[in-house]
Amino acid sequence: MSSFARQSTGDKAFIVLVYVFLFIAMAVVLYPLIYIVSASISDPAKVGSGEMWLLPKGITWEGYERVFQNEKIWNGYFNTIVYTLAGTAVNLAVTLPAAYSLSRPDFVGRGFFIGMFMATMFIGGGLVPTYLLVKELGMINSMWALILPSAASIWNIIVTRTFFQSTIPRELQEASQIDGATNFQIFFQIVLPLSAPIIAVMALFYGVGHWNSYFSAMIYFNDEAKYPLQLVLRQILVLQEMASQSAVTAEVATALNSKAEIAALLKYAVIIVSTLPVIVLYPFLQRFFVQGVMIGSVKG
Repeated sequence: MSSFARQSTGDKAFIVLVYVFLFIAMAVVLYPLIYIVSASISDPAKVGSGEMWLLPKGITWEGYERVFQNEKIWNGYFNTIVYTLAGTAVNLAVTLPAAYSLSRPDFVGRGFFIGMFMATMFIGGGLVPTYLLVKELGMINSMWALILPSAASIWNIIVTRTFFQSTIPRELQEASQIDGATNFQIFFQIVLPLSAPIIAVMALFYGVGHWNSYFSAMIYFNDEAKYPLQLVLRQILVLQEMASQSAVTAEVATALNSKAEIAALLKYAVIIVSTLPVIVLYPFLQRFFVQGVMIGSVKG
């Protein structure tokens, strides 16, 4: 006799509701993904008219062909990879030492620095002062304008500090000090090798943030050759929106509609191409991601 049959009517009803809710949630999540994949290989006229609502209609690979032939898209792809790798490296180089220092109970002034860090989560200078600072530092049209202002996330520092406090045994660090190890040796030779889960989680958090970022590039970049992929995608979306809303003559409208259809094809194809690396990478980091979320739920 199965365990489900032995349960009470109320428990059975609850389990059924849980499964119904999970199936609804799965459908809500999967539908946009299936729609985008289908739209990227469908006739844009059928996508725009609503004839294609789930499965592909009028299959065409023109969108992907244009993506592979478009130098601006591939240049943006290359820029995004560079910005993501460099930005994530800087983020980890700042977050890990800062979190380790704040996790040490013998660190003088720890409470003061934690308070100052947390104050920045509620008080900020705003966009205009930040832009003026970046301009004065000569970082306009430089990738450092995207990296240095967001070199560390205070929330991620707190999560990483919690990991160090709850996972790395204090006795291990004290034993290393007795053996003559310096703070640098403890950090690099003991703490970091034992911190692979939180390093993977922070790399994922920061990496996805850099990969999806476009607003900072839109503010600080004037040179299109340095645009990240997300800003190139935004240009495609703006082109399609302008074409769909322009009130012009029939001849011009036909030309604009043709461009809008091409932009729609590129839009869905670029969405797939731009999200593919994150989708491929996530399954390998999923268990670290879940562990990082659980670490963040522990207050300390």
